[in-house]
Formats: sequence, C-alpha cells, structure tokens
Amino acid sequence: MIAELEHHGRRYRIDLSRPLDLSLSLRSGPGQVRAWGVGDVRMEAVKDGDRTYEVSAGAPVNFRDVIMNPHGHGTHTESVGHIHAEPVPVGGLLDRYFFIADVLTVLPEVRRAPDDKTDRVITLEQLRGVLGEQPPEAVVLRTLPNDDSKRTKDWSGTNPAYLQSTATAWLRSIGVRHLLVDLPSVDREEDGGVLAAHHAFWDHPAQQDHQRTITELIFVPDSIADGRYILELHVANWSNDAAPSRPVLYAIDPG
Repeated sequence: MIAELEHHGRRYRIDLSRPLDLSLSLRSGPGQVRAWGVGDVRMEAVKDGDRTYEVSAGAPVNFRDVIMNPHGHGTHTESVGHIHAEPVPVGGLLDRYFFIADVLTVLPEVRRAPDDKTDRVITLEQLRGVLGEQPPEAVVLRTLPNDDSKRTKDWSGTNPAYLQSTATAWLRSIGVRHLLVDLPSVDREEDGGVLAAHHAFWDHPAQQDHQRTITELIFVPDSIADGRYILELHVANWSNDAAPSRPVLYAIDPG
C-alpha cells in the first residue's frame, strides 16, 4: 500500500506494508528491558473469591491487571509534563502522527565525570557533524555499541550514555520536534535532579512546550541504515506525562 506525504513542498512516497518497528514489547515477568530500579512488569489475572479470570482456569475470558511504570518499562514517549509542575498529558499532545525523520548512529564520547565515573556523552559537535542541511522534524538516535542485548537490558545503575544539554538545545533551535533515543534517558542517570538535556529541549521553565516529545528505550536494528525516513509515532492516550508508545519507520521510495 503506497502513501504520499508532503513536507515543505516536497512529496514523499512510502510503502505502508513494510513498517520498521522501533518499539520494545512488554510481557509479564523478568528478562525484559527496564531502568530506574523498577521491578518486573506484572500482568495478573483478576481474582474474585475462588474464581480466577483466565481461560486456562475455566473462565470465559482472560481478564488481567497490568502493573508497570511507563518511564522504567519499555518504549515510552514523554511530554514536558515530565519536568513541569502542572500536568501535560502526553496522550493528547499530537495532532498528527507522521513526521520526516533522520536516523543517526552515534558513538558516544568517553569522558571522566566529576564523580570519577566514566561517562559516555553524545555531544553537540557529533550531532552537527551527522545532521544534513535540511533538518528533519524528528531525530532517531542509535548509539554504539548496538546489539540485541538492548532488547532485554536492565539499565539500572549502569550509568548509560546521555546527551549534552547543548546538543538538545541545538536540536530544538533547528526545529526538531521529536527526539527518539535507544537509552533510558536523554540525561545522565545520576545528575542530582538537574535533567539539563530535558530542560534544554523543552526550553523549560521559560515556556511550557506542547509541541515537542522525547521517546526513550527504543531499539534500532542494524538492518535499518542511517538516513531519512517517515516516522509514524503513536502514543497511548493516557493523561500522564509519559505513556507507552510505538514508533514505526517507513523507508522513502527514491522514485
């Protein structure tokens, strides 16, 4: 199924039958991606007295409670409500779902931090060096090394790579509205609550930006080459600062 989209006077053709899913699935129990010290996702059958609502237990339907944390479990998208005192529900933020996106692969720079930890940092200079002359609406960052362990990794306490605040401020300045990363956060795991990269991307607290989102804990397989794509970004319609999401890429037909 071929679709056409127009952006700044240019038309893009994509094949909707060939999606490239960047989201990480959730299931009950251990052995899946998580961060920030959260426990396992729990999907538990509702119990009413002696009755358990599972088909395998004789119930007519499966009827389960799901216990999870959107920031700590799986692919999720955030609004500025993540760092703003007033609620900004991410579920109602988008008024469209298809965007021009660039996939970029970056090897974070190794630096020694003041607390003597070894940091891995994505810098302003790196992003300037790989983004083209026509800035996209969305940037999808794949960090190196990149392997399937990211699908099930527990990032808690590992001091993952993060972005310089000058880098996210620059992305904002060139018009990027959606930033997607294969990390648990755009900020350092332990930064004393500063969250400089989040603040810079949303220009907070100078304003309450309802136009931009940050998506974390994606996975970009090596089979997806760097370059320009169409991004379809769907977010669960939750009245919360973050919600599970499913970002999907479509290759652009060169013809």
